[in-house]
Amino acid sequence: MTAQLLDGRSVPAAKLEELAAEVLQFVRVCGRRLVLATVLVGDDPASHTYVRMKVNRCHQVGIESRRLDLDAGIGTEELCRVISELSADPEVDGILLQHPVPGHIDERAAFEAIDPGKDVDGVTWTSFAAMAFTEDGFASATPGGILALLDAYGVPLAGRHAVVIGRSAILGKPMGMLLLGRDATVTYCHSRTANLREQVQRADVVVAAAGRPGSIKGEWVKPGAVVVDAGYADNQGDVEFDTAAMRASFITPVPGGVGPMTIATLLTQTVRAAERQTVAFTAAQ
Repeated sequence: MTAQLLDGRSVPAAKLEELAAEVLQFVRVCGRRLVLATVLVGDDPASHTYVRMKVNRCHQVGIESRRLDLDAGIGTEELCRVISELSADPEVDGILLQHPVPGHIDERAAFEAIDPGKDVDGVTWTSFAAMAFTEDGFASATPGGILALLDAYGVPLAGRHAVVIGRSAILGKPMGMLLLGRDATVTYCHSRTANLREQVQRADVVVAAAGRPGSIKGEWVKPGAVVVDAGYADNQGDVEFDTAAMRASFITPVPGGVGPMTIATLLTQTVRAAERQTVAFTAAQ
C-alpha cells in the first residue's frame, strides 16, 4: 500500500480532550450540563449502534445525552411534535434525529421541526443554506467531519477538482457545497451519471458517498488523488480499498475513517450551540 491513511480514529482524540475541557468550563460558568437530545425511531440495528456510539462519546466529554426511542409506527405529525418540544426546551442544546427514519415518515418535515439553532447535525434547510453561502451555521456532521479530517492532514483543496459521488441531502449535496466554499472545483456524480469511471479518473479528490459497496473501482483512481470513502455497508466502503490504496496519496479506511469524525463534529457543534444560546439568553436579560 502506498497511500497514507486518513485515520479518523486518532484525529478526534485530541479534539475530544479539548471538548471535555470546554464542557467542564461551561458547567462551571453556567451552572448546568450541556444536553444533546437523540431521537431514534424504530428498531433498525445499525441505527441503534450509531446512537449508542454517540451516547458513549457524549459521556466521554461530559455532555448529557437525552435519548428518546420512539415506536416505528409513529406518524410524521407526532414525531414533529416531539421534536418541536425539544426545540422549545431551554435545557436542550442540540437535537439529533437519527436517520433514516421509517419510510412512511416525511423525514424532511421532521428535520425542519428542529430549531436551526439546535441543528447540530446540520440537516435543516437553514443549515444547508449556511453551507452553500459560507455563512456561520452548523455543517452537516459527516461532510464537516470530512473537511476536518482533510485539514488535519494538510490536504489542499483550493483549485483542485473534487468529485462527489452521491447526492443525498445530508451527505453528498452539502459535501459539495463545503468543498466549493474551500475553492475546489466540484463535480457531482450519482446513479444516473454516464461514464462515472471517466469522472473519477479526472478527480484530484474523490468523496464516495453512494452507499454501494465496491462500486468505485480502485483502478479508476488517478495516481496521487485523495480518496475519502463515506460509504458503509456490510463492513465495506464504496471504494475498492486495496487497489485504490496503491494509487492514491491519501485514503480513508473503512471503518475507522469518516465515522469517528462525524461524531466528533456532532459533539463540537453541540458545544457551539450551547455557547451561542447562552450568549443570546444572557444578552436578552
